[in-house]
Amino acid sequence: MRAFPVIIIWIKETLPLGLGDGQLFTWTDGLKRKDWHDYESIQKDAMRSGKGEHGKPYPLTEEDHDDSAYRENGFNIFVSNNIALERSLPDIRHPNCKHKVYLETLPNTSIIIPFHNEGWTSLLRTIHSIINRTPDSLIAEIILVDDFSDREHLKEKLEEYMVRFAKVRIVRTKKREGLIRTRLLGASLARGEVLTFLDSHCEVNVNWLPPLLNQIALNHKTIVCPMIDVIDHNHFGYEAQAGDAMRGAFDWEMYYKRIPIPPELQRADPSDPFESPVMAGGLFAVNRKWFWELGGYDPGLEIWGGEQYEISFKVWMCGGGMYDVPCSRVGHIYRKYVPYKVPSGTSLARIRNVAANLCVDSKHGATGTELRLDICVKDGSERTWSHEQLFTFGWREDIRPGEPLHTRKFCFDAISHSSPVTLYDCHGMKGNQHWSYRKDKTLFHPVSSSCIDCNPAEKKIFMNRCDPLSETQQWIFEHINMTVLEKFNSKASS
Repeated sequence: MRAFPVIIIWIKETLPLGLGDGQLFTWTDGLKRKDWHDYESIQKDAMRSGKGEHGKPYPLTEEDHDDSAYRENGFNIFVSNNIALERSLPDIRHPNCKHKVYLETLPNTSIIIPFHNEGWTSLLRTIHSIINRTPDSLIAEIILVDDFSDREHLKEKLEEYMVRFAKVRIVRTKKREGLIRTRLLGASLARGEVLTFLDSHCEVNVNWLPPLLNQIALNHKTIVCPMIDVIDHNHFGYEAQAGDAMRGAFDWEMYYKRIPIPPELQRADPSDPFESPVMAGGLFAVNRKWFWELGGYDPGLEIWGGEQYEISFKVWMCGGGMYDVPCSRVGHIYRKYVPYKVPSGTSLARIRNVAANLCVDSKHGATGTELRLDICVKDGSERTWSHEQLFTFGWREDIRPGEPLHTRKFCFDAISHSSPVTLYDCHGMKGNQHWSYRKDKTLFHPVSSSCIDCNPAEKKIFMNRCDPLSETQQWIFEHINMTVLEKFNSKASS
């Protein structure tokens, strides 16, 4: 007898399959639910043919890999320009998702998409996928928030194109604000009952929105995230993210990661929503009123990545919950490299030596690799953005290859006043990895009471007794956050 209700519920969940969208069912809790699938749209997608259709990789020739295709966007804009704006995607959801029904009455949503110098076709494909795969009644509006883009195609041309979509409106910042304040601007103007945040290079998949809104309708103190699938930055093939039975987490260095859900916490139906301690942050939905009750985002956050921790912590402290929803899937292009400068970030584009006019180069070395000098790579080239000459001087008071949030887990390290400067696994405990940038342009190492020096002829970097008059010990940090460096200067030894 105890198993009887479970059997009944399972049967009801399988009934809608093949009966058509809009069919209503009364559930055991008395609430009416319906099949939200748009079978006509699904059928149209199934009939499409062409390069890149059904999420298949675009066939590339050797010439198609030219660096210029990636330089402006961090992904292959040539491929993006040569696949359809309304291309079809594979339905890779768990089979049970095709059977699920959701509340008949769902809240509507404002879909907020911030962008800065986004590629033309990647942005349009985001909009087309939303329009084509979302019930119109659920969209209150789509708000494109332009964070001070300077590309011509994102000005009058974009305004003219978006006129065809009655629910799309464009708002623009008056100066470069960064992701967080740009999102806040969109949220402050939103009229929908739910805020849904997406990135500007996404493609939403079949029936992606109802599962998110359903979870919020059941409990308004809920933030929900879709499964974020991968659109390859090179050939634009669409693939599932690695493992659905994974939940968000972070390590002591605040790096976001996904870890397996322990077997004892896994749901009997793997297609059901599951709780996650922390969300990825880029794509999610939240009740608009509750978002502001939480305080929204801290407007002082300058760059992306980190805001998800702030929101996650506030959700748990304020009695809410966070869910990942396997039946909602959205593809996202993970860039090959970040193609633009981050405003007011801690990123140091280059560390250039005054005497040699050469730059520190990490060469993607492994543990124990010695740092070297090399010709300074021009801004915006692929090699610069692949982090060989890009460094972060952050709150740990160590120096790491890479820009914030994408730093490699190696740090500048020195063991004595005369040792070479090497890359070593970051430990965050200062000591051999503790550095200060002083007003005399020297990089000081408090443990050895010495400074970084170099031999320009041999392009070697090593520790030496500090000599403020020696140009080989003077380093120019380019594209810096002065607030960060002033903090370290105030701590530097004399």
